[in-house]
Amino acid sequence: MQRITITLDDELMDELDAMIAEHGYQNRSEAIRDFARAGMQQATQDKGKAGECVAALVYVYDHAARDLSRRLVDNYHHHHELALATLHVHLDNDHCMEVTALRGSGPEVQHFADHVIAERGVKYGRVVMMPTATRKDDVKKEPHSHK
Repeated sequence: MQRITITLDDELMDELDAMIAEHGYQNRSEAIRDFARAGMQQATQDKGKAGECVAALVYVYDHAARDLSRRLVDNYHHHHELALATLHVHLDNDHCMEVTALRGSGPEVQHFADHVIAERGVKYGRVVMMPTATRKDDVKKEPHSHK
């Protein structure tokens, strides 16, 4: 681990300390490491260069929208290698929420999520991606069993 020195203006330091307290970090170093990882991961995702990842796709939709259920199922069937599991929740008479666990390359996961969220009848949607490999270890692991 390396030790560095940074300079922050007072206002930013106050905001950082407030976030550290709000999130329950034990110290500034721990928080800054997490914030740096999150920022780097987001920048990588924004550039479309994310490697292997897991993701949660969350969206709310109007279940009565014409052919939406069929279109969603078609999307999932065309990308069956990405979807691990889906949770379906009835919110009210007109709306449902689905949360899907995804796994694959960042660009493929983002492409799939964008298509689902863009479907007519989907009201809100967001995908949250987390890397499954570090930069030094950006290779696919062989499956293993837990015994």
